[in-house]
Amino acid sequence: MPALLESCQSLFGSSDLYKVLRVRRESRDGEIRRGYHKVSLEVHPDRVPDGEKEEATLKFQVLGKVYAVLSDQEQRALYDEQGIVDEEAESISQDRNWEEYWRLLFHKVTMEDITSYKEKYQGSEEERTEILQAYMDFEGDMDEIMNSVPCAEYSDEPRIRAIIEKAIKQKKVSSYNAFVKESKKKHSQRQKRGHQEAKEAEQMAKELNLGEGTDDLKALIQKRQKEREKEADSFFAQMEAKYCNNASKGGKKQVKKKKQ
Repeated sequence: MPALLESCQSLFGSSDLYKVLRVRRESRDGEIRRGYHKVSLEVHPDRVPDGEKEEATLKFQVLGKVYAVLSDQEQRALYDEQGIVDEEAESISQDRNWEEYWRLLFHKVTMEDITSYKEKYQGSEEERTEILQAYMDFEGDMDEIMNSVPCAEYSDEPRIRAIIEKAIKQKKVSSYNAFVKESKKKHSQRQKRGHQEAKEAEQMAKELNLGEGTDDLKALIQKRQKEREKEADSFFAQMEAKYCNNASKGGKKQVKKKKQ
């Protein structure tokens, strides 16, 4: 296999390890781990069509090496300071079983995990902080905010808006026109999409006769991947990232920055 940075450029279009994981250069360990998990879910060989498995396997292996570098204090410092990677380091040995490595880091999440997390998360200080962070990152764009906040459904929007409006009134965050002057048409379109997605999820669950086990969740993820490739797994990826081993050591969730 080519050198790591060369492989990143070839497979992901960038030799910047941080861009490959879609995280900031100043990201903390928890953000690095969640970035790795989210991207690896997209290219996991078990989650792509047969015709894409070969390329997905290569990407999966490279992602494992990228994470191994950025999760190692000395390797990350070397990369940050000199822009190079120690290809001889044991942590990125080509002989490593990256599938096994991945499974040691992350365990499968069940519907019970998600339900439990949602009950604890919604209304918490963590949720409030992440809502306001998303508001600032996306400069008040409610479409992006609703997409980035974990567990947020269209019915949660009034509550989320109230949190932001209170923070604006208290001058804790800036007032963005995209938020305070959002058009009724845009708001209506978002609500319509949310309502439709909720109906689709409900129908899908009925079709699959879903219960609350891991296999049922996996079946739902797989069906979403096939039918709605661009949107599939976004919610479940967020939730699975929350349930990786040693999660208590992680930092705040990294949200996607608004495109300039």
